[in-house]
Amino acid sequence: MERAEDAAAAGNGVRRAPSTAPSARVSIWESVRACGVWGKEVDKADLRRQVVMPLYLRRAVKAAVVAKDEAAGVAAASEADGEAEVEEGPVVAPVVVFVNSKSGGRHGPELKLRLHELISEEQVFDLSAVKPSDFVHYGLSCLERLADQGDNCAKSIREKMRIVVAGGDGTVGWVLGCLSDLYKTKREPVPPTGIIPLGTGNDLARSFGWGGSFPFGWRSAVKRYLSKAATAPICRLDSWQAVILMPEGEIKELPYALKKGEDSDRLEISQQNGTELSEKASCYKGVFYNYLSIDDNASVTMKLSALTMHKLHEQQNGTRVTTIGMDAQVAYGFHHLRDEKPYLAQGPVANKLIYAGYSCTQGWFCTPCAAGPQLSVRSLVVLNLYNYGSGRHPWGDLKPEYLEKRGFVEAHSDDGLLEIFGLKEGWHASFVMAELIKAKHIAQAAAIKFEMRGGEWNRAYVQMDGEPWKQPLVQDQSTILEINKVPYHSLMINGE
Repeated sequence: MERAEDAAAAGNGVRRAPSTAPSARVSIWESVRACGVWGKEVDKADLRRQVVMPLYLRRAVKAAVVAKDEAAGVAAASEADGEAEVEEGPVVAPVVVFVNSKSGGRHGPELKLRLHELISEEQVFDLSAVKPSDFVHYGLSCLERLADQGDNCAKSIREKMRIVVAGGDGTVGWVLGCLSDLYKTKREPVPPTGIIPLGTGNDLARSFGWGGSFPFGWRSAVKRYLSKAATAPICRLDSWQAVILMPEGEIKELPYALKKGEDSDRLEISQQNGTELSEKASCYKGVFYNYLSIDDNASVTMKLSALTMHKLHEQQNGTRVTTIGMDAQVAYGFHHLRDEKPYLAQGPVANKLIYAGYSCTQGWFCTPCAAGPQLSVRSLVVLNLYNYGSGRHPWGDLKPEYLEKRGFVEAHSDDGLLEIFGLKEGWHASFVMAELIKAKHIAQAAAIKFEMRGGEWNRAYVQMDGEPWKQPLVQDQSTILEINKVPYHSLMINGE
């Protein structure tokens, strides 16, 4: 089945995702190579011919997004038709850029101005003012409507379009989630996504060859980013849906990663579990692309399905994990500190220093885990990509002999499997993050179910793709967290 899917994807110009092991280590080289001279290889005029839409179409898209009305975009196209630019050939791949101006310290606003110079103001959207969902619902709809009216140029632009996200992992995930609505509404093709790394960790950017940090010579390097986004091959990325069912209470300070479920979601979960939900029960849903981790003083039962092997020794279905995780708690504290004192976070380096300092104050590196009768770890992480924690590789590049012995397969970001690993004592975590040893390999799974109950405290910390929140728990009733693969892939531009 997988081979047939791969063959079909290859026929559509979509490649298999790169092997996670080698792709993860290109970030430093990419960041160095992107400095100065590397970006000068791209001529500005050639770049515009590659990625800039005709004037009337980019004005139409912009008008539709701003007005939140595709009809406004169609009207703008008619008004601008007489001002059409002289075209020197078909656009290779029109690129629309979403910039998180709050990412990367001072680089976000400056990058936006640089993009205006290189391509056009109409093809650059500041996420502080425009939601990516508005672009999907109104901007792309405007192109589709013009195409339906016989505009072949609009049809070609819609089919060839590519997206670039300038931001961190959370920003990329936000845009990918909005683009996934095109699958649900059967409005394919879905534009593939490239990345300009502006965040702290940038693990998605690392995994797809876009580098782990914003380059020093960024003004000239931006041209190379855009050119690569227009011409580089496309590969796939698994998406994973997390559904949380709470017996009572609400999640306060809800992150971007989660949305409160509808009544239909509650009914579906009730039917699947064969139970009737109380009026106090709440449901939340979210999608992640990199990792999910749970934290702290919670009693957790983990059930796995569709494993690559069934001889998991002590990690059988129903594995009980006690007092797991502290990374989500650290992430939660870091986010609040950054929001309260934004002047402290002026870039990726400053963010990493703050994060490291906060980790030490929370005892992450010096407190051992509690002893337990079964598998006992301080941090349990469900991982989709090879990269974690700013380019660390806790799953590791495993030898074929070890893979065969454990019944594992080589990890890819589009293989339909999640890697589950644990970090034990604080010193074990330190050595893993320093890449001196590997994490505790637990399993590979196609679906996971966690049952959590309150322990010493009445809450746990959870994070998805770097977006943390406090998860309320009760002792006498289970909070359910189910993870299942989304039935379609996100499309990524391979920047290697």
